[in-house]
Amino acid sequence: MLQRIIRGLELTLVLVILASVTGYSNPSLTDKLEKIRAYTRQIEFNYLSWMGSAAMLKLRSASIGVPYTIEHGAQKQIVTEYLRTTQSILEKEYLLEQLYADAAIIDKDLATEPTRSELEKLYARQTELAPFAESILQDQVSQILTELGLTAIGQPVPNVWYHATPLPLALIVSPRDRIEQTANVSLETDLTVDEQVALEDRVDQGLNTSSLVVHIGGVGVYPTMVMRSTDMNWVLNTIAHEWIHNYLTLRPLGFFYNGSPELRTMNETTASIAGNEIGGLVIERFYPELIRASHPPLSLISAPFDHPEPGDFLRPPFDFRAEMNKTRVTADTLLAEGKIEEAEAYMESRRLVFLKNGYLLRKINQAYFAFHGAYADTPGGAAGQDPVGPAVRALREQSESLADFVNTISWMTDFEQLQEEINQ
Repeated sequence: MLQRIIRGLELTLVLVILASVTGYSNPSLTDKLEKIRAYTRQIEFNYLSWMGSAAMLKLRSASIGVPYTIEHGAQKQIVTEYLRTTQSILEKEYLLEQLYADAAIIDKDLATEPTRSELEKLYARQTELAPFAESILQDQVSQILTELGLTAIGQPVPNVWYHATPLPLALIVSPRDRIEQTANVSLETDLTVDEQVALEDRVDQGLNTSSLVVHIGGVGVYPTMVMRSTDMNWVLNTIAHEWIHNYLTLRPLGFFYNGSPELRTMNETTASIAGNEIGGLVIERFYPELIRASHPPLSLISAPFDHPEPGDFLRPPFDFRAEMNKTRVTADTLLAEGKIEEAEAYMESRRLVFLKNGYLLRKINQAYFAFHGAYADTPGGAAGQDPVGPAVRALREQSESLADFVNTISWMTDFEQLQEEINQ
């Protein structure tokens, strides 16, 4: 009976998430989002197909009882081999891109055949390992969630289900006269940089907007999507981060994710704070040898779309967060004064400063800040002087436990409620 209740709740969650993913399929053409989707319909990511395939993988894993049939030592060996295989795949895929981009190579098929052959073997091995490794990590996160009290009927609801996969890109659109995310459209995983730039140009010229195609690290569908990575700390943080999104989706804060910019920032900042705490506890319990280890990710790494800032992982003497915060504050000031062209010229000049200091940012514009500014779990950075992030952090500091924090904020429907709570 208990399992039936839990499955029923999970089905409800899936239906809610499906509605949020597909619910804008037939609105009026006057809708702002539909005007943007006129440029993207043919290249949008198919979530329904992905979710169906991923759910089948999870059900097969559950049917064989992983990880309960594998002892602790073997579990760590499986996870380690899975990460090593992922490392090899990412390296070979990068090599393949270089070979195809090399104008001096005439016969691409011949030149890439050895690499493609190696990749086929690696993909096959990853397919064998993934159900076991993912089930092990899911169970470890679940154990910590249970101990923290983030449960219903004695266990996390929904179950912690994630699948590592190449992720869709996201087209972020903001008005030019202010920094505000008006659209976040998921695109196919394999768009080239040239195709991304061409799409941004078409949207901006057609709608007088500021747009940017960004990479993401996770998506809060169900099962959740997590970027392939060999950074165990980041992987566990992101598994937990995306599960928090699923948890919030069954509550007002998540259900009204797109209700306002403030609610989006409250949601993302809550998921980031909780995800990092939960991931850290998993590391302490199951992988203590990694506590002092530093593993910069292989590529940039973020319902629904989660993305830490690129300066968070490797900080040279140039202080990325402080400099980006200064850039955001100045851009906000110029835009508030109606100086749109001056603000855009300033952001481009600042991008060149970041470039000289080793940060390969293709664009810094209104859309960049509209996206990155919602992740305000750490002071400074792209959030500028937005008061929402500090308020969420203040609530966490005032809360007796992580569960108390998450459960309190999860029932809020506007920023005013958060302000009232922290000022009591």
